[in-house]
Amino acid sequence: MRGFSFEIWSDPPGQVWSDFVHETDELAMLLEGRIEFSFAGKTFRPEIGREVLIPAGERHSVANVGAIRNRWCFGYRLRR
Repeated sequence: MRGFSFEIWSDPPGQVWSDFVHETDELAMLLEGRIEFSFAGKTFRPEIGREVLIPAGERHSVANVGAIRNRWCFGYRLRR
């Protein structure tokens, strides 16, 4: 993904990943289901195909807020 690593992930309903901080930008995109990103004092529930950029050093959480398993992709900015 445009200068980012790339992984596909899937979470069951109710899964929460809390309080992560990375040294590089993270780019994520929902592929199926529902997802919620929380960072910078805001909550985002993007539509399928909408990118979310989480800046380096930003504490964030990710949750499957849907009733079914979701699938999403994410990657970290590659260092040159």
